[in-house]
Amino acid sequence: MALWHKHGPFTVFDIETTGMSPVRDRIVEIGAVRVEVDGSYSRFETLVNPAVAIPYAVSRVHGITDEMVKDAPKFTEAGYAFQDFIRGSRLVAHNARFDLSFMQESFARVGLPLLKNGAYDSIVLIKKAYPGLPSYSLPALVQAWGLGANIDTARPHRAGYDAEVTMEAFGMAMHKLIDLA
Repeated sequence: MALWHKHGPFTVFDIETTGMSPVRDRIVEIGAVRVEVDGSYSRFETLVNPAVAIPYAVSRVHGITDEMVKDAPKFTEAGYAFQDFIRGSRLVAHNARFDLSFMQESFARVGLPLLKNGAYDSIVLIKKAYPGLPSYSLPALVQAWGLGANIDTARPHRAGYDAEVTMEAFGMAMHKLIDLA
């Protein structure tokens, strides 16, 4: 029986963006899975209207188009809802520096409070639990471990899917590091 969640609550999140620069580019989707100390889960997912065009090359990666986000909430509304969802939990992201830098820059840009939840980078924990893997990218972990098999809509490079897969990998690492220690 997994007991690692008793160290939570944890919120595993992922974002999709218009590019790689937190200063120049914008968030177009936020997805998150929150696990409570009792092991129950809840989910958060929203498209975000970036108020700028999504470059074609980027849209080809995550599949999010300008048409899809035109009626989505702007970051102020989406960010406020996300802050409400994560309240009181520790954050987890795969390559946390990227996701957190975008979130903090976006919160600052619209005048929302910065995140103070504390965060874990799932890559660091997975490397500690499973040293020596050839790659720690999400696609490599999905292929190696069969992650995401129980997710209804398998949409790699979408925030909700990537958050779900990261939660699975994070849970496996936490189980090995805490429950089996």
